[in-house]
Amino acid sequence: MKTNATADSPDEKNHNLDRFDLAILRYLQSDSSISNVALAEKVKLSAPACLRRVERLKQIGLIKGYVALLNPQALNVGMVVLIGVVLDRSTPKSFEDFEAAVQKISGCMECHVVTGEFDYILMIRTKDNQSFNKLHAEQLLFLPGVRQIRSFIGLREVLSTTQLVF
Repeated sequence: MKTNATADSPDEKNHNLDRFDLAILRYLQSDSSISNVALAEKVKLSAPACLRRVERLKQIGLIKGYVALLNPQALNVGMVVLIGVVLDRSTPKSFEDFEAAVQKISGCMECHVVTGEFDYILMIRTKDNQSFNKLHAEQLLFLPGVRQIRSFIGLREVLSTTQLVF
């Protein structure tokens, strides 16, 4: 599920979450397949009250969706490549063009505007060196407004989590 952050993101608003809301969010981010009845039991609410809270958390944008976490190695996309990108110009138009184009890059899981040496950091998953070389030659080299691309191939994953700490 690809997402785009906006200025009106839920994280910028105070939603007056209580301990029940926070507990629901913690349980759901560790196992989103939990039944409402089991979730209600864990957070010590009635099933209808729990369901109302989950629906409210969805409505206000704190729950953006539900996904299955897949095994990348088993699906032949176990290689992680982090890519630093420097644009030719730092204009709103160059950023806009790049951001539109990067959405279409095969295997691009994340793209972040960053400070420091690069304008963007991308995370790409692919099969192996050969498939990355093909992706580089056929897609990355054609990204608009790019002056420099530096690739960093991951050798071993030390930590990867989807769980937020709050």
